[in-house]
Amino acid sequence: MPNPPLRVALMQAASPAGDIDAAMAALEPALLAAGAAGATMLVVPETWLPGYNSPRIAELALVAGAAWQDRLAAICRRAGCGLVLGYAEAAGDAVYNAALALAADGSVLAHYRKIQLFGPREAAIYRPGDAYALFDLAGIKAAVLICYDIEFAPHVAALAAAGVTLILVPTANMLPFTHVMTATVPAMAANHGVAIVYANYCGVEGDLTYAGGSLIAGPHGEVVAQAGSGPALLIADLPARDPARLSSQAQDFRGLAAI
Repeated sequence: MPNPPLRVALMQAASPAGDIDAAMAALEPALLAAGAAGATMLVVPETWLPGYNSPRIAELALVAGAAWQDRLAAICRRAGCGLVLGYAEAAGDAVYNAALALAADGSVLAHYRKIQLFGPREAAIYRPGDAYALFDLAGIKAAVLICYDIEFAPHVAALAAAGVTLILVPTANMLPFTHVMTATVPAMAANHGVAIVYANYCGVEGDLTYAGGSLIAGPHGEVVAQAGSGPALLIADLPARDPARLSSQAQDFRGLAAI
């Protein structure tokens, strides 16, 4: 008998804007609702702790494994649902734009640091990561990327070549970059045969207006669910991968000598 489809969820919400208690308070009901609906994993936006555009990122950055992580693990256990959450990570004298993947029992599945920092602001705050983070999720090989990372085909191709079929993406995509949700993410899913869960902010934070549009894309580029411009909790079953529909680009590509 075939395995049931994997059910995933994402939360689109306004930034907590530096208020970590507010971030936790907003996260808990979403995680409980996702778990009650049978989701295996909930994805929330980039640097949800403490909020993407906070001017106090370095001051509010969190150390991995501290009490805040125990608090998240306890919520996962109550919800019976895993969590992928973006956060600003303090590590020695460096700050990373990081994401933590927790299982439904609160254990750590993966820890990832954003490779492709976006713009001068991120470059001034964060040190870039230098490794992918792959893990098993209910028998599916999954990975985490963060925001700008998913727009780089070589990263998606590398993960697909390693057997990844699901990429979980906390993001903080702002206007005017709506093409990422409408075109880039579905195309990346289709071209590389991977499902993508892309969880964005909505609303305004400081000088940024977030684009919303969070989506769950299937491995053939189909948009399974998509949010509008306001708060949303999306829950969907991932489509099965149909070998007849999967892209064969990786096998068919003919490289040419440099021009």
